[in-house]
Amino acid sequence: MLKLHHAKGSRSARIIWLLEELGLEYEINELEFHPRALKTDEHKKRHPLGRVPVLQDGDVTLFESGAIIQYILARYADGNLYPATDDPAFPAYLQWFHYVEGTLMPPIGTIVTQTVLLPPERRNADVLAMAERLASKVLGPINTVLIDNEYLIGDFSAADVMLGHAVAMCANLQLVNDGHPNLQAYVERIKLRPAFAKAMSL
Repeated sequence: MLKLHHAKGSRSARIIWLLEELGLEYEINELEFHPRALKTDEHKKRHPLGRVPVLQDGDVTLFESGAIIQYILARYADGNLYPATDDPAFPAYLQWFHYVEGTLMPPIGTIVTQTVLLPPERRNADVLAMAERLASKVLGPINTVLIDNEYLIGDFSAADVMLGHAVAMCANLQLVNDGHPNLQAYVERIKLRPAFAKAMSL
C-alpha cells in the first residue's frame, strides 16, 4: 500500500488530494510541521533535507510533490486526471502543472517566511512587499486562463491539484482578491470537491 509521510499545512496535502480523487488506498504517517519532527535521523533517511511529502511504495521512496504526483499518475491513475500526449490540451496541462513550483511558489515562500516563519524582529517589510507584488502579478495569467474555463485545461486534472492547492493557499494569505474574480470562483469550486476538503482536514 502507498504510504505518505505528511505534515498538515504543507505541500503533502496535494498528494492526499490526488489519492482521494483517484480513490486509491493509502496510509499516512502524520508528522508535525516542525524541525523536531522533520529533522530526525529517521525521517532524514526518507528525505535528506527532512521535508515532506515523502511517498513510499514498496521499495520506492520518492520526494518532491510534483514528482510524486507524476509517479502516482503513471503507475496508478489508468489515464485519469491527465491528458494523453496527443491531446490538444497536453501542452497547457504541462505548462500549468509546472507553473506552480517554477513561478508561483517562490514569492509565496517568501511571504510565508516573512509573515509566519521568521520572528518579528527578523522580518523585512520591503522584502514582503516585493514578494506580494510579484505574487499578484504571477496570479494574473491564471486568472486570465480561467475566464473561459472552470478548471485550468477545461476539465479537472492533476494540474489543478498542483496549482489549485497553491491558489487556495494564496486565498488564505489574502492574495486572491477582487482583482482576481475568476480565481475567487476557482477557489470556491475547489473547496466544494470532497477530495480537497478531505486533504485539507488531515
